[in-house]
Amino acid sequence: MNPVETPFLMVVEDVFRLNQGRVIMATGPIERGRVRTGDEVATVGFHGGAIACVTGIEAFRLRVEEASAGMNVALLLPGATAGAVERGQVLAAPGSVDAHTAFGADIALLSEEQGGGEVRTGERLDFYIRAGGVKGVVALPRKMDALQPLHQAAVRVTLDRPVALEPGQSFAFRLHGRAAGSGTVTQLLH
Repeated sequence: MNPVETPFLMVVEDVFRLNQGRVIMATGPIERGRVRTGDEVATVGFHGGAIACVTGIEAFRLRVEEASAGMNVALLLPGATAGAVERGQVLAAPGSVDAHTAFGADIALLSEEQGGGEVRTGERLDFYIRAGGVKGVVALPRKMDALQPLHQAAVRVTLDRPVALEPGQSFAFRLHGRAAGSGTVTQLLH
């Protein structure tokens, strides 16, 4: 890989099993970089970590040898095992992005009319990051009892499952089944 080239990253929106499950086809948009037939990709997030070789790329229902950022594609991954790739993960150049369960974020709540409600430390929320959904717990700053609708705060989030995260990444969240607000990842925590 060229050192100035942006590492490949694709959001997995759907997964199909072909040939009695021997071949996995992952579909979704390429966020950055490019992928070629023969490249190795890693699954990142949830229970990911597997590496598979791309044996085919389809874009606009045509076979192509290479795809790049902005394209919606299907990647054929015969080396991937059933269950190793799922919606909400990312496929990325090996070692280019990591999965995390804890992060700092700036969040903003919607108004009550839009579904926003009071959020307290320890509240379980549904977080929607890229194409995946995962439950997590929010921790408000010290001396803050509750975050009210239409207000913002810097918080800490701990997710139930690891997700591919990067600083600057946006996300949405729900509270009690209703859209409650959005946020931006500011810091990855270990």
